[in-house]
Parts: sequence; structure tokens; C-alpha cells
Amino acid sequence: MNQTLSATLRSIHHDGSSRYVRLASGGESNLQVQDNVTIRLRAAKNAPIERVVARIVPDGEQQFVEMQREPDEPACRWWRIVIRLTMPVVNYRFLIFGPDGVWWYNGSGLHRHTPTDAEDFRLLSGYSPPSWINSSIFYQIFPDRFSIGDSDLHNNSSQDLCRWGESPSPSGRAAMMEFYGGDLRGIEKRLDYLLDLGVNALYLTPIFTAPSNHRYNIADYENVDPRLGGNAALVSLRRATFERGMRLILDIVPNHCGRTHPWFQAALADPSAPTAEYFTFYKHPDEYESWLGVRSLPKLNYRSTALRERIYAGPDAVFRRWLRAPYSIDGWRIDVSNMLARQGASQLGIEVLRGIRTAVKDENPDAYLMGENFQDPSEQLQGDCLDGVMNYAGFSIPVWHWVNGFEAHAAGQAGIIAAHVPWSTRALIGTWLAFRAGIPWTIAQQQYNLLGSHDTRRILSTVKGSSSLNRLSVGLLMTSVGVPSIYYGDEVGLRGEHDITARGCMPWERSEWDEDLLSFYQALIKLRRSSRALIEGGFQMLLIDDDSFAYLRDTDEEACVVVAHRGPGSRGARPIDVSIGAIPDGTEFVEVQTGSRLTVIDGCLPVPAQSPGIAIWHGHR
Repeated sequence: MNQTLSATLRSIHHDGSSRYVRLASGGESNLQVQDNVTIRLRAAKNAPIERVVARIVPDGEQQFVEMQREPDEPACRWWRIVIRLTMPVVNYRFLIFGPDGVWWYNGSGLHRHTPTDAEDFRLLSGYSPPSWINSSIFYQIFPDRFSIGDSDLHNNSSQDLCRWGESPSPSGRAAMMEFYGGDLRGIEKRLDYLLDLGVNALYLTPIFTAPSNHRYNIADYENVDPRLGGNAALVSLRRATFERGMRLILDIVPNHCGRTHPWFQAALADPSAPTAEYFTFYKHPDEYESWLGVRSLPKLNYRSTALRERIYAGPDAVFRRWLRAPYSIDGWRIDVSNMLARQGASQLGIEVLRGIRTAVKDENPDAYLMGENFQDPSEQLQGDCLDGVMNYAGFSIPVWHWVNGFEAHAAGQAGIIAAHVPWSTRALIGTWLAFRAGIPWTIAQQQYNLLGSHDTRRILSTVKGSSSLNRLSVGLLMTSVGVPSIYYGDEVGLRGEHDITARGCMPWERSEWDEDLLSFYQALIKLRRSSRALIEGGFQMLLIDDDSFAYLRDTDEEACVVVAHRGPGSRGARPIDVSIGAIPDGTEFVEVQTGSRLTVIDGCLPVPAQSPGIAIWHGHR
């Protein structure tokens, strides 16, 4: 968003939410080829617009369709067209004529130049999102460190458990082989705590048999690790989550397996073994392709049809098996989905992801398919591969840069490239909008937003212990487009300076909790789950300042104005122009944390001075 534009030009708005895109018949369902769809554009009544034309590209050749004026509303004007969907993906943008020339308007905003199609708005037809995903609040658990439910699992183990709560080793092989005894029964015992927190979906890092605590070096795709309670414990956990209306997704590692996996052991022993083609040997048995050169993680070779059958394509494939009763999981998180089936000249990633999607949706059309991707995931998010990704690049990393300072690093490379200077607000917002513009709105709503995970430092460590910046970050998480996820223990104040120390044990003594922070999480989760504007509403930037910004989430009936301020001092009492969001004078807003009330006057919300943190003003149209 270009903050230097006049307010009237900044009032020009369209997104994929239901205020702007709806079936012409007025019904609510997923779009299908041959549906007639109404597309609307909104602007201030005094915006210098003489004419609006929509550009669509049926079968690759552009067409221009004149948009028609609707009757003016008190705070805005609308234009609309009705188009018939003739293709699975329909791209469109707008050509806006004014007294000083023309503007193009697409997913990244207003442009004087002619943009490429890459950031056009997109409609998906024939795409069915998981019905439950947009109203979900996820909670990520690293099973070994969450809760001990069955101490007998470890009585016969030759390996001593670490004392619960002591810090993990900071790095190295020792850190990977330390076990604390968390298990699936422990998670089941804590489900009522999670319900009280307000979450309704769980994501577990790998639970299948493996020699390490993280289990990304998998040794058996067919069985839950006995340390976690085995397959029976998963059945019990699944039953308990069903009873509480909670969803459950698991982590799968189809890019590589562990060196101890029987497939690889057979291939090592005999180059003619049936599973030898599952791997790439350059010089048997010592030289083979592995994930980032880590020899304990041999990379799987998807040129092998037989491997595809075992992983996803066959009737009893791994991806399919765990979606079926008695486990009936609700979806998968795919480890390193950006690298999957990509190996030098063999770039099969999209082909394999499409195959995985077909298999998963055959078993459960309502399953959620989510990938790990720290890079630009837009190619995987066009409706034919993933439903979402862990939204590092499009949400988390820009937030980290804004509250802490710029850092960049590459997996498998030592060292961090850092500027130690917080990003500008314009850089944060520009990155958010750019990543959202590259994917369809339906898909943008399903991105798995997070502030940290088992692969990063924790958010409280990112903000160097600042309570205000921590709450600010949580507020952004709960009010942005996408599905919020909490990394276990963040809600009670756990810290961790890097990925290994971020995998500390969940404290279960309330004396160790930050109770005020926990209450803050509960309140914002409750708001998120009750507000249609936050679950499914549109998104429009209202303000970008040096250390502050504000945005609008809205539906036809509801509006939330979110004001974020990072400090260092207070934000002065300055009004926010909400007329560009078509909020009429007289609209009353209530700040959800303090209960303060404000009324829109002369197009502005007269927000008071604000300390570093977040303010969420909730109102009804």
C-alpha cells in the first residue's frame, strides 16, 4: 500500500471476502465452473473515478468488461460486474480512469504502470476448502516435551530420562537424543487445559517411530513410536479429541527418512534390493543423496513409481492409512514441502504434491494439507497442491523483523545475516501484501500463521522479553488473515533463544506461569473465535506510520480496527481516517481490552494515546 496516495485514492478497495465476491444468485457455496459471480469494487464518494473496467483473461486472451455503478451508500460508492466462471482459475484486475489518467488496481494495490498477471486477483472454481479450517485456533505440540501421561512406557528403557524442566543441551547430537518422557497419553490428559485456553485444533510434530526426540529421522511410517504409547495411544487421543470437538493433524516426512529405516538398510546391504530405487546412490554404498548433506537423512527419490505407491499413491499408502479409522486424523503437515521431490535436474515437487493432494482428498475431502515452507510458497498455493503453509515468509518473519531487527539464514549454512535494525513499517506491510497478492484469497484465509515453532526461537525471546511487544505480536496473530497457531507454552511465557532451547518442557506448576499473559491469550482467542470479521472478513490498510500501523477487518455487519504500535514511546492521540474503509460517521467502537468507547466523527476514529502494544477496536456497521 502506497501511504503517499491521497485518502480518496487509498479508499479504493477490493479483496476476496464476501463483501466483494459473491455468487450472483446470493447463495453461499464453493464456486464452480459456469457459476455467475458478482465482483464489486469500493471507493470513497469523492474519489476521482470516472470509469472502472475489469480485465479478465478467459483462455489466455484479455477481455475488458465495463463495471456498473451501484446506488451510493452514505460512506462510499460501489461498482459491480457479473462474470461467468469458465475456467478453474479466473484472473482479474481493474482499470480505473480518473481526470489525471489511468490506474491499474490488483492484489498489491494501485499502479500507474501495467503490472504482470502474477498479482492479479484470482477466483478458484471447483476448489473445496476444509470446512472447519477458518474457524480454527491451532496449538502446536512437540510431544516429548509437553506432558508425561504414562511413566510405565519408560520403565523398561535402557535410556534414562532427563529431569522434566531442565534445559535441553544447546546443540549437537546429544540434544537430539535427550528424552523427557512426554507422550500421547500426556497430551490426552491435558486436553481440558487446551479447551480452557480456547484452542480447537492440534498439530503434533512427528510421532512415528524414530531414534531421536524430534523424529524427523523416521524409521517406521507404519507405527507410532512406542515411547509415545504406540498406535493404541493415538487411537485413544483421537477418540478424546473427537469428544471435545477438536481437530488433529500430524507431521509427515516424505522428503527423506532416517538411516535406520528398513528401506534404506536393505538398499545399503544390496544395490539390487527392491527399495534401492527409493534412494539415489552415486557410489554404492557410501555416496548417496541426503537432505542438505546430512548423511543420517537419506533423501527419497520420487522418480521411483514404487516409492510413490508406498508413500501416497497406492491403496494402503502412508498418507492414506492414517486418515482412515480408527485414527481418522484431520490432515497433514508436510515437512520441508519446498524441497520435496526436488533433486538437481529432477524437479518433481509440484507433480508429487498434486499426487499427494489427490490421495489425501480421496480419503477425506475435508482434510487440511499444510506444508513447511520458509520461502515463497505461492506456486504450491494455487488450489491444486497445498491448502496452506506454515506462513513464515508471509507473516512471521516480517513481524520478527519489525519488532526485533532484520535477520536471514539458510538451512544447512552456519551463521546469520543480520542488520540488527528493526524493519520499517512500510517493509512489513509491503511484505504481507506481496505474499497475499500472489495467492487466491480463499487460500490466503487458510495460511497457518505462527509466531514461532520448534524450528525457531520463541516469540518472547524474539522480543527480548518485552511484555508489550509480545502482546503486540499475539494481537497481530489473532487478527490477521489466516489461521492462528500457538506454539505450546508461549501462552504461559516460555522462552527459547533458538530451535533446540525452544523445545523446552511445558511447565505444569501454575506458579511458573505468567497468568496475565495466559488471560491475554484466552481473551484474544475468544475474540477471534467469535468475530466473523476476524474469521472471514476482508483486510484493508488504514494507516502506516514509522512505528505504527492500523488495518480494518470487516464484513457487511461487523468491523475491527486494529492499531499496532511498537514504541519506544507512546503513540500520540491522533485520529485514524476510517472513511477510506467506508465506516460511516456515528459508528461506535469498543476497545476489547479496556472497554473504552469511541464514535466515528468526520470520517475519523479519534483513538487516544497508545502505549506500545495493540489496540483492537470492535464495532458494528
